[in-house]
Amino acid sequence: MILNSINQIEDNLRKLHSDNKGDSNEYFNKILKSLPNEYSALINDTFKHKRVPKEFTLSSILFAVSTSIGSTFYIEELGYKNYGNLYFAIVGSRGDTKSEAIKVATRKIKELDDRHFIDYRDEMKVYNKETDEEPYRKQLLIKDASIEATHKIHYENPNSIGICIDEIYSLIDKMGNSSSRDGVQYRSFFLEGYNNDVIDIGRVTSKSFRILESYPTLIGGIQTQFLNKVFANGNLESGFIDRILFVLPSSKNTVLSRGRIASDTILNYNNSIENILSYKNQSEKKDEIIKQFQIQFSDDAKERLFNYVQSLILKQETEKSIIKEYNAKMQISIHKFCIVVHMMRNASKTNFLSEVDCETVELAILLNEFYYQNFMMILSKIVDKNNESVPIEKIVKLAIENNAPQKDVVSITGKDKGNISKLFKKVNAEMQITTNN
Repeated sequence: MILNSINQIEDNLRKLHSDNKGDSNEYFNKILKSLPNEYSALINDTFKHKRVPKEFTLSSILFAVSTSIGSTFYIEELGYKNYGNLYFAIVGSRGDTKSEAIKVATRKIKELDDRHFIDYRDEMKVYNKETDEEPYRKQLLIKDASIEATHKIHYENPNSIGICIDEIYSLIDKMGNSSSRDGVQYRSFFLEGYNNDVIDIGRVTSKSFRILESYPTLIGGIQTQFLNKVFANGNLESGFIDRILFVLPSSKNTVLSRGRIASDTILNYNNSIENILSYKNQSEKKDEIIKQFQIQFSDDAKERLFNYVQSLILKQETEKSIIKEYNAKMQISIHKFCIVVHMMRNASKTNFLSEVDCETVELAILLNEFYYQNFMMILSKIVDKNNESVPIEKIVKLAIENNAPQKDVVSITGKDKGNISKLFKKVNAEMQITTNN
């Protein structure tokens, strides 16, 4: 009976995964057709010549655009002010070219960071601590930094910073470790940053920081087998997971290519990123009076956004936990997608102060629903620990009886090593009591 119940659960998960995968593919195909050519061409060429799943490149492009916009542009609709910062997680196995997608999409931003670093290094050579104001380094992408360094970089670059990591599991693992000061503060940073809240860092031994409107973005790869741990240790309960846009690979190219991504494809894409960055860079100048621009909506775009958010609210009432919380964040992410899509659709002509039209809202909705379907597929991949055929205590007892190390139990169950260690002590004590009796 228990076995049949477990098989039924697995079958339902497979059906759910299958349905969501089909819906995800349908949304993605519509998205690809609706994107401006400078983005769809890069997605298709990277898939053809580098065999990078199209879904990975799409997420990487959205991250690059989101980071490039910064807090320079915002919208005020349905009673809320929103910016375009987004968090992405590219899910796949080793060798799924997760990092390559990020490299291709962020190359222009990296080149800009390289130039800024050279300028900063030259300024530091002539900097006089006694008489000069300390130079600061302009920077958009952060690869590897402590939370203190991240706060400092964001303070010096208040419009936006992009946390760009090849593998984000180690960072997320730290977030769930209450003894990791860096991890706990990083989670708070992302939770506050998603809503563009004030981040005020007061320190006794070093400089204090106050970021009036935070704007972090995030992207990184994660291996499928670590998903259980990503959802554990408070990351789900804190709401951090609900803010992440997960994406799985559906497209697959097994044909090796001798060619390269067309130079025009790279040029057109890089120009679009540069056009978006130009507004942000101008607004950062000290003598610039206008620091931010509000993007207005056309009447039909307002109506479409209103109806969509209303449908999410009504749908939320009937959904179960986890999905209900994710739905609440979808009501925020749709605003962020509207900004990002608007900038993408107007990048070639730098017509950013035009109104958001209905087509932009429709594409933003497709993106929002696409990542919802991917989140549902992620859930179907996570083992429901409440339905394990063998209780965890029995696994631990079996390990002790066979002198198996704790790390093997951690690998098999996907449980946190701290919890497994406690269970080892508990089961050991119970076994000793039984033996003594």
